[in-house]
Amino acid sequence: MAARKIITVFGATGAQGGSVANSLLMDRTFAVRAVTRDTSKPAALKLKEAGAEVVSADLDNEKSLESALSGVYGAFVVTNFWDHFSKEKEVQQGKVIVDLCKRLGLQHVVYSGLENVNKLSGGKLDVLHFDGKGKVEEYFQEKSCPMTSVRLAFYFENFLTNSKPQKSKDGKSYELVIPMCDVPMDGISVADLGPAVLSILKNPKEYIGKLIGLSAEKLTVAQYADIMSKVSCKTIKDAKIPPEVYEKLPFPGAQEMANMFKFYLMVPDRDVALTHKLNPNTKSFKQFLKENKEAFIKAL
Repeated sequence: MAARKIITVFGATGAQGGSVANSLLMDRTFAVRAVTRDTSKPAALKLKEAGAEVVSADLDNEKSLESALSGVYGAFVVTNFWDHFSKEKEVQQGKVIVDLCKRLGLQHVVYSGLENVNKLSGGKLDVLHFDGKGKVEEYFQEKSCPMTSVRLAFYFENFLTNSKPQKSKDGKSYELVIPMCDVPMDGISVADLGPAVLSILKNPKEYIGKLIGLSAEKLTVAQYADIMSKVSCKTIKDAKIPPEVYEKLPFPGAQEMANMFKFYLMVPDRDVALTHKLNPNTKSFKQFLKENKEAFIKAL
């Protein structure tokens, strides 16, 4: 039997990379080279036990990246703005990877990208954790590197952590503080990324060169809150907060997140039908919340 094509998976112990690595390992069409900074951590050891080749590499160490990308058919590439909060650094890391993928002859790169909001808004909006990825998408295209970009919608998982409902002033109910002004917002569980990436890698002729927006469904904040109420048996309502008020909230990154929601109000190109074609088991928000009911209630 011919040797399986190798896919290098960056961030393999994180949310996105972990979903992709696990999907590839379960399917077994491709061999997996899992990249992490610390090969001794439990998640890395678990990947090794599942059949992955686990290697150490750092996005700031070009030599380690070259080693991780040498001799492979393709790669799943994800960078993390939140590691350093620098658009410039994320662009630099991405460009190094693009140059290596081109020079080493990779045949298909799936990149976790996003829109260059600054460019699309004519300089009116800066969403740094989007803009850097958008610039890297453009660089992939400029270098004619065979790439498919997957642009994820708002993570359902965020509703369990930094975007969980907040206690109302009455102390008896909760408010979902998301400034979307009754405009439906795309959402998806990051766990559903892996099967979609697998489908893309299996069909390179169909998807190379495409920028694919992934979304499980589009719901208003009131609809998200209603599902939360029904699943948790708590009273949760849309806070009806406008972006102009949200951006002044006293937490780090409020302006950055407000700008992201302002971009969401422009209704980004996320394709629900294509997402379900790539991953027929993509979960709705209601399905996701039922599966994570205990964690959600505990987070409140």
